[in-house]
Amino acid sequence: MIAALLSIAVAAVVYSIQPHQDSPEHSSNSDSANGTSAVRLFAEAMGHQTDQIAGSFPALTPAALMFVFTPTSPFTPDEAERTRLWVRSGGILVYAAEKGDAELDRAFGVARLGGTSLVSNEVGNPVVPGVENVAGAAEVVPMDATADQVPFLRTPDGYVIGYLQRVQSGQVVVLADPLVLCNGYLDKKDNGRLLTDLLSLASAGAPVLFDEYHHGVNLSDLAPQAWVMTPWGAALLWLLIAVFTGLILRGRSFGPLIPRPAEVARVDAEWAVAVGQLLRRSSARAVTLGLLASATERSLAARTGIPLQPRERFWNALWVRMPEIAADLAEAENALAESAATEHELLKTAQRLHGIARPVPIERRPTN
Repeated sequence: MIAALLSIAVAAVVYSIQPHQDSPEHSSNSDSANGTSAVRLFAEAMGHQTDQIAGSFPALTPAALMFVFTPTSPFTPDEAERTRLWVRSGGILVYAAEKGDAELDRAFGVARLGGTSLVSNEVGNPVVPGVENVAGAAEVVPMDATADQVPFLRTPDGYVIGYLQRVQSGQVVVLADPLVLCNGYLDKKDNGRLLTDLLSLASAGAPVLFDEYHHGVNLSDLAPQAWVMTPWGAALLWLLIAVFTGLILRGRSFGPLIPRPAEVARVDAEWAVAVGQLLRRSSARAVTLGLLASATERSLAARTGIPLQPRERFWNALWVRMPEIAADLAEAENALAESAATEHELLKTAQRLHGIARPVPIERRPTN
């Protein structure tokens, strides 16, 4: 199961980074016919600063225009409410989706009729200047517009498929057919004029945002309620329960438990031999002599009671108390560089330092 999960994760990453020839969610990153990258380029050409909402759903910039194309990841109630409050404070929302988002529809009072309507032509009216006919999908889900929702696109049968609504200081534009704003359709009939009219709703130089946060899997999709409220979540949850239960019921040990042997404490000599072999294999003679000199100074400090730090004070006190040993140690340390040339000199210097650190007491001879 771990291998399967890793394979799925790798496949998802590869799929997300490779260019796609189709964009059913009408992403502003896609250059396909049903992508909306041309909308970004057109907005930039008209002097607007564009940006994409991705990674997280932040606090929206006031007095901006935001495009929301066919959310594949649903809005949470909090995100839909924040979007509604942003529109009330002066934001302009262009909400284009074939079937809509439940929370976003509820926040803005979008009522969609059941069933689909065949469309051969989408007819405009004077609400959007210069737009008489636009081309898009062959089938759409019409909407039931209220008195404050002003239609500007209809099917030949009179069904509303696009309307404009003022929400206090802001406006919301709802389209049942996002294809009329997609790359492969902007050069058809009056589609380009429609995009120009929508961008003109924002003031000159106002930021134009594109919601890419709701195109894909978000953290909200992995919330605990998604494991029981969605078919895929419930299926995975039952699979995990079944596997876990099966492992418990069928789990058997392969034999008696073997206790782990207790670790034997190593003696100091073993550590010394190991460090010596390591230094010898690396030909670190200078490092070895430096370690021996430092150890000799520590041994003298412990024997005489002179603090090793600061080092200058240690040497001054050593010259006063034990001038012969101080002279011998100073001479040995000054010759360290020359002693690192060969192993014979290394051994000779090491024996000399050891004699300084741990001198052999002279036994008293018996007197007659």
